[in-house]
Amino acid sequence: MDQIPDHPVYSKNVLEMLTVSNDFILTLKKVETIERKKLIEYLTKVSPLLYLKGALLPEVKVKNPDMNERFYTEEEWEILFNTLRKIFGEDDLFWFADREVSDELIKGSLAEHITDVFQDHQDFLLLYQKSSLAAKENAVHELADLFMTNWGIKLVRAMNHLHHLFFKTRDEEEDIKIPGIF
Repeated sequence: MDQIPDHPVYSKNVLEMLTVSNDFILTLKKVETIERKKLIEYLTKVSPLLYLKGALLPEVKVKNPDMNERFYTEEEWEILFNTLRKIFGEDDLFWFADREVSDELIKGSLAEHITDVFQDHQDFLLLYQKSSLAAKENAVHELADLFMTNWGIKLVRAMNHLHHLFFKTRDEEEDIKIPGIF
């Protein structure tokens, strides 16, 4: 059996990030086929896992920054954003505090936050799949950097809102149950 090369881009944490990112991407690529309740449940469960795996990414020194690429287009972003916004409906918007910007509450969009996370992970997966070590270094480095500056922050904001939506959905189901039956 071949040994995995001794380089940070092949570390256990990167391979686990690839697995979680891939599941996240594949799920959202078929989002229009997923029932709203199931989507909220999925996002509530996968978001902390994505965050944890992002926090565990190793520091990778990039030897050839010219190998860094972005693949996800603005048109693709708009399609996913609009699909998610339609699915979330009136629950798409939420308020959050960003103390670095101001003390005022800011209106956010769950669809926008999730689509931004999707974009960073889609680009990571596509770049990592290239055969060169330089591409893999750039993929891991960029995802780790974007974790600190973009998708990690957006995931935390989204998780708060998803938590409330998840339990709101569960509470609504309990109200519908017929008394005396489980």
